[in-house]
Amino acid sequence: MGTELAQSYRYERKFFVDQMDARGVISLLKLHPAMFSEIYPPRYINNIYLDSPLMGSYHDNVDGVAERRKARVRWYHDLFRHVDKPLLEFKLKQGVVGAKEQYPFPAFTLDDDFTERYFVDVIRGADLPHEAKSRILTQGVVLLNRYLRWYFATPDLKFRVTVDTELTFYHLNKHRNRFVHKEVDYANIVVELKYQPEDDPEGNRISAGFPFRMTRSSKYVQGIERVYL
Repeated sequence: MGTELAQSYRYERKFFVDQMDARGVISLLKLHPAMFSEIYPPRYINNIYLDSPLMGSYHDNVDGVAERRKARVRWYHDLFRHVDKPLLEFKLKQGVVGAKEQYPFPAFTLDDDFTERYFVDVIRGADLPHEAKSRILTQGVVLLNRYLRWYFATPDLKFRVTVDTELTFYHLNKHRNRFVHKEVDYANIVVELKYQPEDDPEGNRISAGFPFRMTRSSKYVQGIERVYL
């Protein structure tokens, strides 16, 4: 059975940046008193999001429901290809803290032949815990997104920051996809500060040094509103 890779709950402060380019954001982080430095090379992140027929995950986020969960399949680097090591992730939120459950997911191919029926067959063949498989089999594919992410941390690694740019969103059809219905956002950047709950006092001081607007809206919500509404 697929092995769960679970994270403990942590603070995830999200900021929306629309008055500064990526170079400016990165320079600000490196000059911040917390002494952020790059810890990994930047890479592209790709996600297929799943939601219920009534878009429950979307509405829970928009309505500010304190405890919520959303499902996605994630992989890195090239978007359209045979994806050999994806991960199924459940993103969990409890108020202002969040966590992830991760499971190895079967290989699949994302190309013009991609359909929801094909993806359901992939899920049915997955070596997943019964609860996880049952949960996503009640959902459908609704959104494909992609962004370029930079990774930073303080010297003690207690505080991590991700910087997401080139936000790209694709409408996913159930029966046929040519991936031509997309929205690309080059103007806006999403910055996230992540740390353990016991470090919240210092997290408050660090985030006070960011000249960015805090937001609770997710990239999933942004994508749904860009390609559907």
